[in-house]
Parts: sequence; C-alpha cells; structure tokens
Amino acid sequence: MAKFLLRRILFLILTLVVVSIAIFAISELAPGNIAVNSLGNTITPEQEASFNAQNGLDQPVLTRYVRWTIGSDWQAATLIGSPVQRFYDATNNRYNWWGVGPDGALFQNRTDDGQTMLRIEVLPDGSTREVTLGPDVWKTDKDGYPVFWGVDQEGHAAMWVKGDQLESWTLTKAAWKSSKGAPRLYIPLQYGLLRGDPGVSFFTRRPVAETLVPRLINTAILAAIAFAIVMPLALALGLLAGLNEGKFIDRLLSVTSLIATATPEFASGVFLILVFSTWLGWFPGAVVVSSDTAIFERPQMLILPIITLTLIELGYVLRITRASMVEVMRTNYIRTATLKGLPRWRIVVRHALRNALMAPITIIILHVNWLIGGIVVVETLFGYPGLGRYVLEAALFKDVFAIEAAAMLLVVIAVGTQLVADVIYTYLNPRIRYA
Repeated sequence: MAKFLLRRILFLILTLVVVSIAIFAISELAPGNIAVNSLGNTITPEQEASFNAQNGLDQPVLTRYVRWTIGSDWQAATLIGSPVQRFYDATNNRYNWWGVGPDGALFQNRTDDGQTMLRIEVLPDGSTREVTLGPDVWKTDKDGYPVFWGVDQEGHAAMWVKGDQLESWTLTKAAWKSSKGAPRLYIPLQYGLLRGDPGVSFFTRRPVAETLVPRLINTAILAAIAFAIVMPLALALGLLAGLNEGKFIDRLLSVTSLIATATPEFASGVFLILVFSTWLGWFPGAVVVSSDTAIFERPQMLILPIITLTLIELGYVLRITRASMVEVMRTNYIRTATLKGLPRWRIVVRHALRNALMAPITIIILHVNWLIGGIVVVETLFGYPGLGRYVLEAALFKDVFAIEAAAMLLVVIAVGTQLVADVIYTYLNPRIRYA
C-alpha cells in the first residue's frame, strides 16, 4: 500500500504539471481582450499597450507561465538588488509591492524627467518622503544603455532607461492619468502558484487566493450538507430497490429517481422557487450573502439549493446502487449461500453489501468533484456565491489568473478524491491489493 500511495502521489504531481500547462495554454488561447474587459472598449491603442506592458501580457508565454507557477519576486530581487514584499495599502484598499532596503525601510521609485531617479520611502510614522538618488544609480546594461531597476508606484519591478520620455497610462477612480518617464520594461510581481499566490484578479484587482478561498468555503458548506443528505439516503433506497427487484417499491423508486435525474437543475430549481418561495412563501428564493456569517444567520436560504442538488444526485446514485445490488444478488456465491440456508439478512450484510457498494463508491467520489465545481447552474440560479459561479464569472470576464487558479484547485480535488476512492476499495473488497 505504501508503494501504491507513493506512486499515486508522484502521478498526482505529474498530472498537476501537465494540467497546469494545458490550463495556461487554453486560457491564453481563449478569445477575448483582457485590457478591453478590464478598462472598457473606449480605451486607445496607447492605453491598451500600456496596460499590457504593466501586466506582462506582452511578454512571451513561457515567461508568463514561469512567473505564474514559481513567481517573479526572486527575479526582481536579483535585478533590483533588494528583496521585494507585498503589503496591504489601507489608504487605497489594495495590495502593493515595495522594495525593502538594508535598513528595513520600504521604498518605491519614479522619475519625472527620465534623468533623475527619485526614491519614495515609508517613514516609521507611516508618512512618505522623496529622496533624490545620485547619477551613480544608473548602470550600463549589456546593450550599452544606462538603466535603473526599481519598484514603480504601481507595484511592478521596472527598468528605466536614462533619457527615455515614455508615457504610461494608469486608470484611477476618476479618470485616466498619464505620466512621463515611464519604465521601458515591467515585471509584474507575484509569489507564484506554488507559494499560494496565483496572481491578482483583473476583475476585482485583489489577489486571487483572497477571493477564491471564501468561494470555495461557501461551496464546501453547500456541498457537504447536500452530500450528507443525498448519499446515505440514495444508498439506502438503492439497496432497498435492488433487494426488491421487480416489486412495487422497486418500480416506484426507479421511476421516481429517473424523473428526478432527467430533470435539469434549472428546471427543478425554478419549480421549487415558484412553489415554495413565490406561492407558499416558506423559504427564500435567493441566497443573499451580506456578510461572512450570513449563511449561518439565515440557514433557511440554503434549503431550496440543497433540495435542488438532492433531486439530481439522489436519483443518479440510487439507480447505480440498485443496479449494482441486483447484479451482486444474481452471482453464484450468493446463490450458494442461499442454498446453504443462511438467513437473508446475513447474506446481504456479510456477502452482498460490500461488493454492491463498489460501483456506487466510484460514482459518489466522482460526484464530490461535481458538487464542488459543477454546481454552477444551481449557484447562478439562486445567486449563491460559490466556486462554480466564481469560475463562470471569471470565464466570462477572461480573468485568466482566477480561471487558472480555480481550475487547478478542481484538478487537485478530482485527483485527490480518486486516491481516496482507491483506498476505500481495499476495505470494501480485501481481494484488491496494490503492489
């Protein structure tokens, strides 16, 4: 078992590497213009070029993939000569990057004329001061240009070329702001996916991990409640139907489950909203999350989404369990046990049940993935702020960092749950061994 688990973990790592490449490539090839989506369709070509340069969207694909996976702070620290760190800026309600000097002082850089570099330092009392740097800060690069590497005021590692009078465009809350003395080259700063920082969302302008985790928690709450209701009930009813093959209870459960499974989520969800929210007024028809504790303060908001998920999942798992139990009950070893005169309950519990659960366990594990990432229809219908709806909104906006991070999270869940299923198999059927 230890060797098997080690192989599966190595396979998991390899799978994640391959999938990360595929996800990144698909996100890059997907139609849509990130600059237009972020800034509006009235931007000028100069503004679009400035946006793309500042966010590294004009750089080679391999460079962006490396930055997404392992970050760029280490590269920036080498070029600048000082480490860089990300801090929360309460004044502007955003995160920003700063260089860290030998004395621990935070600094950023700018130039007004392309000749003199200024250093903006943060003082102990939180105020800032500007310090004029001497001409010796310019270093000659391999092409013979005098350059200076620092951190600009937008939190990018940047390279200025002495004498340049380039213009940069920045979108503020009021309007576009242009400034002279822009860097010639930018390196967007991030810690990288492997260190929990897949990037900054182009939609919310906040770190993706900060917005993704709450959505994952919301979906996990909804999925866990639905799972705890659906799976035991579906297994019990499926076993009941399988043990009574051809009888009325079997026909009733089979037909009912088929109808529930065949009905799309949006149809059953709308029906439940009309009946229980609009007509009867028993439950809210939408999930309104005004705070982090809103779900726990008004748990009745989850009733209709959970019932919708139950109707879909219950019928599917029930039918799989029924079919598995019927097949097991027709096997020769069950017939032999029956001919020996063993009590029926003993035959079912000791001989049939474990084997009958093999197929349902596979389906249940696969549906864990669906409950986490595939309930976008239910979340959208009821306005539930979950992971599925998060992925949909990110895809429509082409928020590439959000899409890539969410996709990688779903892949980890999918591969991890399959590993759990393999371990469970060994307990359900002792004949299964992993070398």
